[in-house]
Amino acid sequence: MQFKNKKVVVLAPHTDDGELGCGATIAKILEEGAIVYYVALSTAEESVPQGFPKNRLEIEVREAAKKLGIPEENLIVFHHQVRKLNFIRQEILESLIEIRNTVKPDMVFLPSSKDIHQDHITVTQEGIRAFKYSTILGYELIWNNLSFSTDCFIRVTQEQVNKKIEALKCYETQHGKNYMDPDFIRSLAKIRGTQIGSDYAEAFELIRWII
Repeated sequence: MQFKNKKVVVLAPHTDDGELGCGATIAKILEEGAIVYYVALSTAEESVPQGFPKNRLEIEVREAAKKLGIPEENLIVFHHQVRKLNFIRQEILESLIEIRNTVKPDMVFLPSSKDIHQDHITVTQEGIRAFKYSTILGYELIWNNLSFSTDCFIRVTQEQVNKKIEALKCYETQHGKNYMDPDFIRSLAKIRGTQIGSDYAEAFELIRWII
């Protein structure tokens, strides 16, 4: 698939989910000329560790987006309460429909439909409703997935995996979490690449494909 001039929306229930799920792919498609919009639904202020200002995750997502090459004007950040997104489904849906009508994306990345986190599955379900006329791929966050269908693979380079790692390093509030470990990030990309005879890849659940 050619990404040049394609409009792509990445839905992240919380800041960092998009980078974790498809950070190397974001780097790749930007290099190929895609127009990427990153939408974070929550800055998880209630979960920010002690010693950091409550808005720290918003600062970090802006730094991470810059590392990947996402234009600042294409970063959309909401401040919904963490772990409560399921209580405001209609509000989220209406926001996503507004984004759909403005951006008119060709492709949307969102969490896998097998993700069991309450915020993640809410964003996925409302994202599918809002963007049902676009190609939709579900990214993997394996610590939240009881199962995952590797229907689609996107080849990435070592340099693009490194960009993903550098973006994730911007999240100082999340340091120490095992899924933030560069060795884990690199190993998962290596595993997915090995499955398709490539050095590195990211895998996705195919939810909708429009040609």
